[in-house]
Amino acid sequence: MINSKYSNLDQIYQYLLIALAFIFPLTVAGGNLIIGIIVLTWLLSGNYKTKFNQIISNKLAVLSILFFSLHVLGLLWTDDLKWGLTIVKKMSDFLFLLPILLTITKKEYIKYYISAFILAMTLTEILSYLVWFEVIDPLHKATVGNPTPTMSHISYNPFLTFGIFLIAHEILFNKHLSKLYKYVYVFFMVTMSINMFITGGRAGQVMYFVMLGILIFQYYGRGRKVRATIISLIIISSIFLGAYNSSSIFQHRMNEAVKNISIYNTDRNKNTSVGQRITYTINSLEIIKNNLFFGVGTGDFPSEYNKIHAKNTPEVNTTVNPHNMYILVAVQLGLFGLLGMLLIFYQQIKFSLSAKIKINRDLGFVLPLLFLVIMFSDSYLLGHYTTILFVFFSSFLYKDFEKN
Repeated sequence: MINSKYSNLDQIYQYLLIALAFIFPLTVAGGNLIIGIIVLTWLLSGNYKTKFNQIISNKLAVLSILFFSLHVLGLLWTDDLKWGLTIVKKMSDFLFLLPILLTITKKEYIKYYISAFILAMTLTEILSYLVWFEVIDPLHKATVGNPTPTMSHISYNPFLTFGIFLIAHEILFNKHLSKLYKYVYVFFMVTMSINMFITGGRAGQVMYFVMLGILIFQYYGRGRKVRATIISLIIISSIFLGAYNSSSIFQHRMNEAVKNISIYNTDRNKNTSVGQRITYTINSLEIIKNNLFFGVGTGDFPSEYNKIHAKNTPEVNTTVNPHNMYILVAVQLGLFGLLGMLLIFYQQIKFSLSAKIKINRDLGFVLPLLFLVIMFSDSYLLGHYTTILFVFFSSFLYKDFEKN
């Protein structure tokens, strides 16, 4: 009777996880609702000893809880407690959601989680094109010139990159994929790639090119590195040049970045998108230098930054976020906090290299590398959409299903 109860509960969890994979790229409210149901069901369903043992036996879960705990600990030397609690709330997915999901994901359902996510990204892509062609009115913060329908371009393009990787992985490595599905997947891989360059997320576009290079190396294997390198250079440069010459928004964003850097170097004009980010980094490094090991506290980045800002760069807009996850964590929690975050990625890469399931090995390697790249341009582990993306995929990519 008890076994039947937990078997039925496991089935409910799987339906909820598949629904979450489909819903959260489409609507944050719907995703939050499903997350709430999962967490509440998990908390009320008992069997706590087994759950606790599953969590503490997973190194990624332990490291995630420790990373969250460092943010709580950082409140002890924070003056701005209100902002500190805001940051702790944003980081709570690492305490609650990742460990919980790690206890309920199932090996045999991975293909359904991934299929649901691909379907969701296919729908968002279609919505994006409908906005772009002015068939429907813009949704969310989308515009005809930057048609990201369900989230900002900062989040949309990384999501799109993952969708493209998953589809390409199916095409290249799924030997049981029928010709019809292969043609459909190729079609949507191409249209998603085009969609990548009619939207304005530069970090996601960089992520896309990095992903392509990794995918090509995974396809050719370790024994053909020279061929993989040559093909990567040809494909990436061809796509870049094609996108640059055919997409006005991509061309504008690339030209703008180059111009911003040039203006910063020659005229010392810091009031540009890139110039501001450089300024935020330089000022933040001064704060880190003076608070090297433990940082200024979880909530004191805005106040400490304003002091340096007023002294060094009063002509530039101030910020509460340096648009760089490494810098933010180092300012808040010092080198110990930065180490805590990097250990999460180290554990992911280490696990992926010995994973027995191919998608866990390939995507498990790609996920941390791509986040390590895009976190130079923004605090992606604070953004709700991208944190859920990171946590959801981590919950089954870095789980030893033979132990749990």
